[in-house]
Amino acid sequence: MARVLVVGAGGIGGLIAARLWHAGVDVTALSKNAAIVAAINGEGYRLIDAKGRAVVLPPRAPDPTATARATAYPPEGEFDVIVVATQPPQVEAAVAEVAPYLAASGNVVVVQNGLCEARVATIVGAPRVIGAVVAWGASMHAPGVYEQTAKGGFTLGRLDGPVDAACREVGGMLAHMAPVRYTDNLLGVRWSKLALNCAISSLGTLAGQRLGTLIASRANRRLALEVMSEVVQVAVASGVRLELVAGTLNLPWLALTPREQAGARTPALAAKHALLWAVGQKYRRMRSSMLSAIERGKPPSVDYLNGEVVEAGARVGVPTPKNAAIVELVWRLARREVTPSPALLRQL
Repeated sequence: MARVLVVGAGGIGGLIAARLWHAGVDVTALSKNAAIVAAINGEGYRLIDAKGRAVVLPPRAPDPTATARATAYPPEGEFDVIVVATQPPQVEAAVAEVAPYLAASGNVVVVQNGLCEARVATIVGAPRVIGAVVAWGASMHAPGVYEQTAKGGFTLGRLDGPVDAACREVGGMLAHMAPVRYTDNLLGVRWSKLALNCAISSLGTLAGQRLGTLIASRANRRLALEVMSEVVQVAVASGVRLELVAGTLNLPWLALTPREQAGARTPALAAKHALLWAVGQKYRRMRSSMLSAIERGKPPSVDYLNGEVVEAGARVGVPTPKNAAIVELVWRLARREVTPSPALLRQL
């Protein structure tokens, strides 16, 4: 059986480790948070059920008597798969720390938002990097207590090259917790997801709101469309072939046309608002992990989201004023110069 190390046991990483453990995978959660390590080792993985109760998630056969495993740094032994689930600002340092524990034929699976695969490739090499684009949400309510806040799946692919056997083996393992799709255009999937994250995650951070409340406002939907339109323009100018998000959401169509940017109210614009509203309702319980990181005193990932777009836009000559303003405002939030509020979105 493959040995799996999940680096980072927050909402996404903790839920992945919990589901893999329940499926009988040999998985260890790695965290620098002593309270999380103690909670998992002492009480197992606990998931919030439909009634809001924290219930222990036991492992399945063949070893139902096994206990969950979590560890602080350093881990023990070698691992065939290392899933990196830290926040983007910590990804390079985390991979550098765990790279010595990666088996010779092992792979690093990147689940962060943004464009982190290229950063990881500089440390372990591109042939050992698998991107896993996450289309579901999770929160950690307390150390070792996790809730899946939105349903969805994974899209897996290689940084540069077609899907191979190792990628499908990792996909088969992750399929224990969510549906898995494969792509030979990982960059296109990443940029499409980046467009959503630059709007939804960053605006949710500034407003301090869950997605359902955020997208219920027409003004916020308009702002989200403007932010995503900048991302689409940069991606197209950079030669990226954008993919459908979750197999359905067409970002180039969702981007504002010049007439719509100038203020025209077209039938297509009404449809775009309706689509965003529907997405907001489907994922209404999702809360920005960037906001959670700021609340814990950690640096925000905005430089790896909107900041990536601003830098790429400068390289290809595409202006990105909304994304640049978001970067500045999120950092003001992180420095405690302002507090999360819908008023910050009105400033934008």
